[in-house]
Amino acid sequence: MLANALRAADLVNVLGRPGPDSAVLAETARVLRAYGESEPLGLSATDLPGLREAAAELRPVFAAAGTDAAAHALNALLAARTGPLRLTSHGGTSPWHPHVDGDDDAPWAEWFLASSCLALAVLLWDRGRAPGGVCASTACQDVFVPQGAKERRYCSRRCATRERVAAHRRGGADAVAPVSRRGSRPGP
Repeated sequence: MLANALRAADLVNVLGRPGPDSAVLAETARVLRAYGESEPLGLSATDLPGLREAAAELRPVFAAAGTDAAAHALNALLAARTGPLRLTSHGGTSPWHPHVDGDDDAPWAEWFLASSCLALAVLLWDRGRAPGGVCASTACQDVFVPQGAKERRYCSRRCATRERVAAHRRGGADAVAPVSRRGSRPGP
């Protein structure tokens, strides 16, 4: 389920960015292929509005302030936008696995929202904490799925480094205090 949650984050980010439909469609297809969706995808520009809406509905799960808020957001989506839990093997082409979309030929937006809700719910259940976050970098705002035990504020090392460098240059409270010659940090 982790791969499906990571796919959800990547698609929320791609579909939430502004840009021409052709570029967003190409990037969406790239993400789907990267996570194992088989050809032909059958994805078209007519799928984008529904996919963008689904991404906007999933963003609050990542932005939730804590486990309870994420669970409530997921429960609301599961109740309003998914079908009953069912098992499928896609006509024998894959191992049996759970789905909460309407059927194996559900539209892309329905599949994306339903499969993402299921993956994020399992991740919350398994880890006992919110399944994701929103990057704290003011220049980013991408959503992400933490993969370690530690809480994260940034989606990537790149964003974390950029923010640390900016704080250091500002000389702000976030910046690391210089070490004196005696090896101790200056006092207040």
